[in-house]
Amino acid sequence: MGIVAGLDSSPDFTRIVVCDTDTGAVLRQGYAPHPLEGRPSDVDPQAWLLSLGEAAGGGLLEGVQAIGVSAQQNALIVLDAQGATVRPALAGGDKRAQVAAADLVDALGGREAWAQAVGCVPQAAQPVTKLRWLARSEPDNARRAAMLMQAHDWLVWQLLGWPVRRTTDRGGASGTGYWSAATGAYRPDLVELALGHQAMLPEVIGPSEAAGTTPEGLLISAGTGETMAAAFGLGIGLGDAVVSLGASGSVMAVHPEALVDSTGMITSLADATGMHLPVVTTLNAVRALRGAAELLGVPDLEGLSELAMKSTPGAHGLVMLPYLEGERTPHLPHTAGTLAGLRRESMKPEHLARAAFEGMLCGLADALDVLRGRGVEVRRIFLLGAAAELPAVQAAAPALFGVQVVVPQPADYAAIGAARQAAWALGVSQGTLDPRNPPAWHGAAAQVLEPGEELAVGQAVRQQYVSVREQTHPGAMRP
Repeated sequence: MGIVAGLDSSPDFTRIVVCDTDTGAVLRQGYAPHPLEGRPSDVDPQAWLLSLGEAAGGGLLEGVQAIGVSAQQNALIVLDAQGATVRPALAGGDKRAQVAAADLVDALGGREAWAQAVGCVPQAAQPVTKLRWLARSEPDNARRAAMLMQAHDWLVWQLLGWPVRRTTDRGGASGTGYWSAATGAYRPDLVELALGHQAMLPEVIGPSEAAGTTPEGLLISAGTGETMAAAFGLGIGLGDAVVSLGASGSVMAVHPEALVDSTGMITSLADATGMHLPVVTTLNAVRALRGAAELLGVPDLEGLSELAMKSTPGAHGLVMLPYLEGERTPHLPHTAGTLAGLRRESMKPEHLARAAFEGMLCGLADALDVLRGRGVEVRRIFLLGAAAELPAVQAAAPALFGVQVVVPQPADYAAIGAARQAAWALGVSQGTLDPRNPPAWHGAAAQVLEPGEELAVGQAVRQQYVSVREQTHPGAMRP
């Protein structure tokens, strides 16, 4: 018996949960916003430490034996030879780096070359792309770059008191663009390609290994990125996929192998357990719903959902391809959305509302099919995001996806995953847990939705969507 803590340093806040080591029950929690205005692209990492200290106030960590760290992905911290930050951290989806991403794709010989090298094609948010932007836009800072870290690496290093040994984990490393989940090794040549010279990189340690112990005897686990920590906190395993409904959407699933995808639609990430997390992203999810709500003069998504429920599956033949921002899956960066099937009887607000929900979910089903087409088994889907609570989403999703849909109760799953990792590392250090098998914590409390009798109707709606996509963008989804 004991207690462990997990902290999640997201782009906006730090959240800490203290959990029972054996069951995962959340015993207490803390929260503090980052002292930042909005979501700047340049962030002083000290802001993360300030909110961490505030979130941990009031004796929150009293009695805690181990801590795990989850943090926002893609935040790049560049250190000089003395370990000082060269400039503020480059955080988030930095639009300044879009040209740098295209430069890097060309420099290595195209999208397929990158997919083969590290399992992903450079995007503006990734650390490798930010290195190319730094080299081109701030050459003096680029020349001073001696060590590269991500947010969770840096926070672990701070908690341990700046040891000589600097570590990361497979999950965090797999998102950098210069570590391959397939080979389990860095590609220093890609760092040099982006930055112009070599730099030190953190040691990649195993999922159940400890990064170190503080002078006070507090064990710090490897840490990981938010995506991997949330998957670990949810307790997903083989046969499970996670569909995340944000402004954009993502589909990820647990798989025993790294997937190399020559089209670049799959980003081959590693998870926090030693397995793999292939991810397919869409640029348009909830933003399509918000656009429809504005068009129809509906004040919020709850109102749009209520309107959509007045329609029927198939929206009287109305089909929306929700490519409002262009699209990544399929790869149509310069396209626009499409509304097809307009007839006098379909030109009603409730049918357009229904078409928006079905279009969003069918777009995510396309992303799911990319994974299924590569042999990824999907028996159930965890549906995440505030929009997952909407009745119109819950009514349509099981039949359109064709499998059981699980809607977990809102919780701090990334922080819980970080705590579970801490419990694993603690148990291994004490000889009570196997380094290959994480602690079996209670799964997330959730609502379970079955396709049931609606399955055939859902698949007909899906086929209607696919037909419109193929007519409008022939061959866009072919490998």
